Amino acid sequence: ESAAVKACTADLCLPSILGAADLIAKSFRNGGKLLLCGNGGSAADCQHMAAEFTSRLSADFVRPGLPAIALTTDTSFLTAYANDFDFEGIFARQIQAIGKPGDVIFGISTSGNSKNVIRALEIAKSVGMSSIGLSGAGGGLLHAVADVCVCVPSNNTQHIQETHLAVEHIVCHLVERALFGDTGAVDWGISNVPGGHGTKSGKYPY
Repeated sequence: ESAAVKACTADLCLPSILGAADLIAKSFRNGGKLLLCGNGGSAADCQHMAAEFTSRLSADFVRPGLPAIALTTDTSFLTAYANDFDFEGIFARQIQAIGKPGDVIFGISTSGNSKNVIRALEIAKSVGMSSIGLSGAGGGLLHAVADVCVCVPSNNTQHIQETHLAVEHIVCHLVERALFGDTGAVDWGISNVPGGHGTKSGKYPY
């Protein structure tokens, strides 16, 4: 069943997957950053995806780090804000603080209805950010607020989450190729990416 969901996602969601990768690549190209938010397993996905962008996806593809931040990791802030105000605003507050026009928010919710994720995308829009949603069948409220929403065609949470990981890797792969071509940064230089400093050896000093 999991394989069938992935195959169906590939058939039905390709335009939205390509659209998500395009938004992220354009933001990086113009000096923007990617912020990610979600709860539970989706929070883990946010951290996983941010790590792929900031470190690398493939060991044989050399490139500089790309600016991606999971808004799920600062436990001091998350507990302070949830205790003093509410849980619904934990991501929106961070976006208000560090989000800039031209950045992208990537919200992950298997139901598409996580209140704190929806609120994050709403605040992001007011800041001038683009938004991407990753959800399950139908997309829930996330589908309505996101500029691009990848809606995995399943109502089974575990299969949605399994497919989300595949989608996240595909998006990262597409962004890497959009920015650096098929062979990596060292083959053509990385002046298009702010702050990049490549070497002919294919290694980075940081």
